[in-house]
Amino acid sequence: MKKKERFEKVIEYFSKAMPVAETELEYADPYELIVAVILSAQCTDKRVNMITPPFFRQFPDAGSLAAAEQNQVFELIKSCSYPNNKAKHLLEMARMLKQEFKGVVPDTMEDLQKLPGVGRKTANVILSVAFRKPAMAVDTHVFRVAARIGLTIGARNPYETEMQLIRHIPEEKIPLAHHWLILHGRYVCTARNPKCDQCEIAPLCSFVNKKKKP
Repeated sequence: MKKKERFEKVIEYFSKAMPVAETELEYADPYELIVAVILSAQCTDKRVNMITPPFFRQFPDAGSLAAAEQNQVFELIKSCSYPNNKAKHLLEMARMLKQEFKGVVPDTMEDLQKLPGVGRKTANVILSVAFRKPAMAVDTHVFRVAARIGLTIGARNPYETEMQLIRHIPEEKIPLAHHWLILHGRYVCTARNPKCDQCEIAPLCSFVNKKKKP
């Protein structure tokens, strides 16, 4: 099957099966989202959603967070992975937001990546989820699922995966496709023991077809 046809069929399937696909992180505005995404690195969304309600009660905006001490932040987030580094990044991020962006989360890749703790993947999540821009964040799920299905070929890193995906996915579908691949990877196309027998796109999947070959 040619790559173009595979993309078309995968997009057609998810458009019908998952017309609404959203982040599982709970947030109310771009500030809350950027905090949640920084916390989510190597940590489950479920755990982050337990941490953020008391965090946002104490630090409801960038200004209040910028004025905090690191130990205050640490105490609120210590149940997540790498709390020391994340507390440091959150404080530095909030202080830069206050000083350079008047407390408002920017909506460009260039400005977002100036913020401590914000790499390309995190910036793409913010652009896609908070601002509905055609940005494709590539986490471990997206990287794995795209390669397994055969949407990407030979992509050696998240950036190469991102470039291949946005080349073949219609611009208006990119924010949705980001969540399709994440959720499919989280619940069906898992890293270990993928549920191929339950997967409705298995007939299109390069991974499944390879397994069938003698």
